[in-house]
Amino acid sequence: MIKQYNILIIEDHPLIIEAYKNALLHISSEDDKLKFNIDIANDCDKAFYKIEEAVIRKNIDIVFLDIKLPSSKDGKIISGEDLGIKIRALFSEVKIVVATTYNDNYIINTIFKSINPDAFLIKNDLDPKELILAIETVIKNLPYYSKTVIELMRKLTTNDFYLDEFDRKILYELSKGCKMSELSNMIPLSVSAIEKRKRVLKEVFNVKNDRNLIKVAEEKGFI
Repeated sequence: MIKQYNILIIEDHPLIIEAYKNALLHISSEDDKLKFNIDIANDCDKAFYKIEEAVIRKNIDIVFLDIKLPSSKDGKIISGEDLGIKIRALFSEVKIVVATTYNDNYIINTIFKSINPDAFLIKNDLDPKELILAIETVIKNLPYYSKTVIELMRKLTTNDFYLDEFDRKILYELSKGCKMSELSNMIPLSVSAIEKRKRVLKEVFNVKNDRNLIKVAEEKGFI
């Protein structure tokens, strides 16, 4: 009996997309009982549309999710993390494979808490063999983490801070030039609550001003 998996690749780099497709092709060529139906989205708007389609058709099994993606045109979906949270809320059985270039403790911790991926890969760790192994492991309902993720996981107990959707929205709007006086119209928090969150973020990232806060947040992959 052939087992079919519906795959959604959410990624904006053509080479990474090809790597996923080649790995899936190799696995299916080695096991004639496996078949993969592949769909692709390369930005948040297209991905959100594909996810909504999948809700109706109930045809999504594994998602390959990049974290750094072009945000939605309306600014409501900032990154792949927002998409991952949405997928988790809509599909309890879907396997999420996160792949990112970011290897910072804060972003790793945040993704584990917000998405809890079934596989977590740092792109710099990947080669064709490891990618194939990761996919095969997830198909067997087991988690898979690349070596850098495992190393960072050992440090998470001493670094338990994580950014929620409000923190990321504050950073995103500030990066777009939004003034503090305008933020309370975009985020359902009081001005004082927003100020407190921004102050905590500056302390955590060890910066003194908004410009450096945005710079560090971009470097760490939060916006």
